[in-house]
Order: sequence, then C-alpha cells, then structure tokens
Amino acid sequence: MEIKELEEIAKKIRINIIKQVYNAKSGHPGGSLSSADILTALYFNEMNINPSNPKEKTRDRFVLSKGHAAPVLYATLAERGYFEKEKLTTLRKIDSILQGHPDMNKIPGVDISTGSLGQGLSIANGMCLSAKLDNLDYRVYCLLGDGEIEEGQIWEAAMTSSHYKLDNLCVIVDNNNLQIDGTIDKVMNSYPINKKFESFGFNVIDINGNNMEEILNAFKIARTTKEKPTAIIAKTIKGKGVSFMEDKVEWHGKAPNEEQYNIAIKELEGVEF
Repeated sequence: MEIKELEEIAKKIRINIIKQVYNAKSGHPGGSLSSADILTALYFNEMNINPSNPKEKTRDRFVLSKGHAAPVLYATLAERGYFEKEKLTTLRKIDSILQGHPDMNKIPGVDISTGSLGQGLSIANGMCLSAKLDNLDYRVYCLLGDGEIEEGQIWEAAMTSSHYKLDNLCVIVDNNNLQIDGTIDKVMNSYPINKKFESFGFNVIDINGNNMEEILNAFKIARTTKEKPTAIIAKTIKGKGVSFMEDKVEWHGKAPNEEQYNIAIKELEGVEF
C-alpha cells in the first residue's frame, strides 16, 4: 500500500482507540496511540495474514506483549476485517469479547492472550522455534513497551532469541519514554535500549516509530536479516495525534471526559474548531 493510504488507516485506528476508551470510561489510550502507526504497517502492509482464515497455519504471528494497549490491537483487527467495527464500543463491557487485555480464545486474529508484562518475548521465541522445527516460513512480530523491558524475563528471552538465531523474529520496542508513574529514565533507566539489544546479539534498527516510511523500511531490513533476530527501537510519542494527550504520563491509563473526547475526535479527523 502507498504511505498516504497507510497514514489514513492509522488515523482511523486512532479515532477508534479514542472511541473505545471513551465508551468504556477506562483503558489505556496513551500507549495505544503511540503504536498505531506500527500496527497499521504490520497488518496492512507487512504481515502475511488472512482475516477470513485467522488460524491459517502459515500465517505471520503478532504478540502484543504490552497487553494493556489492547485498544490499538482491537481497532486494527476491526479495520482489517477480523470482526465488525460495531463491537469496538463494547470494550471492557460484561460479556464483550473485547476485554481489557486480549483473549485468543474469544477474539479472531489474536494469536496469544497477553497482559502480564514481560512474557511476550518468551512466547514469541516459542512461536519462532516452532516454525523452524516444522519447516514453516512464517514470521513473528512482538511489540514491547519500553517500561515493560524493565522486566528481567525480557532479557532472559532476548538471550534465547539470539542463541537460537531466530531470524524469523522481529521485536519492536514502543519507546515513548513514559510508563504508568513517570519517565523511563526516572523509574528504572533502561537506556541505551539499542545497545542493550545489540549486546544480546540482535540486529538493531533505530527509527521514528510515528513515521510510516521509516517503519516500512525497518520491516524490510528485518525480513532480509539472516542468522540473528531483529529489534526495532521505535521512538514514538505517547498519546500521538491528540494534542492534550501527547507526551503526558497521566494519559497512560485513563479515559477522556465528554469535552476531551470531542476535542480529540475533531483533532484526529482534522476538523478545525
């Protein structure tokens, strides 16, 4: 797809992130908005997937390790045709398939249930090893939060990724520099993230994670890298696209009120007010 087309899709996904969280009166808009461009590129350009056959054995897999960013995954899956967009307004409602964290047993297109931080990369490793053992050529994409990589299990998993030369693995770190109670460097400094992944044997690519062209180029490089896993360190803006949410830690996990909702939708739709 053309970059402009992908950017338009990302805008629709951001609008539906805000609608979900507003209707639920709870949720995580900040980290969902920051990663919308990444998921757009994955689901509409990069991954080998088929919404009409979501369990296809040879499909590429996606692991949302930072499972609390479920609104961006749900909005992307709905936009891609895995389920009806009308369901998005049921986020976090009783009996809805769209709960606060993704459930692979209920939601078409969700490859793994996530929510407990730090576990996604281990799961992605298992998927990659399975592909190699079964002589299948599918790829696995794993989105980590930059606060999440403070979890020790991430680095045990990174060591495993490199040891087994999982070149069918692509890790993306959503480096928006904010977690629930502050900036990454103040809470538990994990910088320099790129050098850490390099030291674990990854091919590392640094990009602007809100620039579609850079995202697409990074995935292309990852696809052609052999004998080692790839880590894309995507520098993003938390709350991207909504002026009063951008780079504000308080929007990690709260919903907008009616006035804020209307402002956010108008901004994302490009309507002047």
